[in-house]
Amino acid sequence: ESPCVFSTAAQQRSTGDECGPEDPREEPRHPLSDCALEHKATKLEEQVRDLTERYRKALADSENVRRRTQKFVEDAKLFGIQSFCRDLVEVADILEKTTESAAEEAEPSNPNPTLKKIYEGLSLLEAKLQSVFAKHGLQKMNPVGGKYDPYDHEIVCHVPAEGLQPGTIALVTQDGYKLHGRTIRHALVGVAVESQE
Repeated sequence: ESPCVFSTAAQQRSTGDECGPEDPREEPRHPLSDCALEHKATKLEEQVRDLTERYRKALADSENVRRRTQKFVEDAKLFGIQSFCRDLVEVADILEKTTESAAEEAEPSNPNPTLKKIYEGLSLLEAKLQSVFAKHGLQKMNPVGGKYDPYDHEIVCHVPAEGLQPGTIALVTQDGYKLHGRTIRHALVGVAVESQE
């Protein structure tokens, strides 16, 4: 009887071994179903898209900041002397008026050679000053005969439009200046208007 029991026990052991979870032929079941895995993959793809979009926006923002900073630095280089130029054009005004006065005095009828030399020196000085202005991007406006522009001109008087179209600048009482195309001092002008009779 004992060999039979032994054989049955061995058989049971052998059968149990075959059906046991340690059998390499049987795949262990994954706790997540296929549907759950697909859902998780979709969520991860959405997160990747979202992060990619955020990354692109961050790059674009960074590039915009870099460009704005570069523009700010370039403008600072160009217009950093703006205040100095405004003060300097007042000196140019005085020099121009003085040169004009000297020109009136140093007419051919006046034989004073010293006055003539002073006038020539002032003329050279004025030309040199305008040359230095031009070198640094500072230019005097010449609006006479052109159209009135409120960004460049300030009207101080109206004059009858004799041979000029209304709205045209007929005279300048104070020169205007631009620094690299930006108006730093408006020209004071007289604008032609139709005479009302």
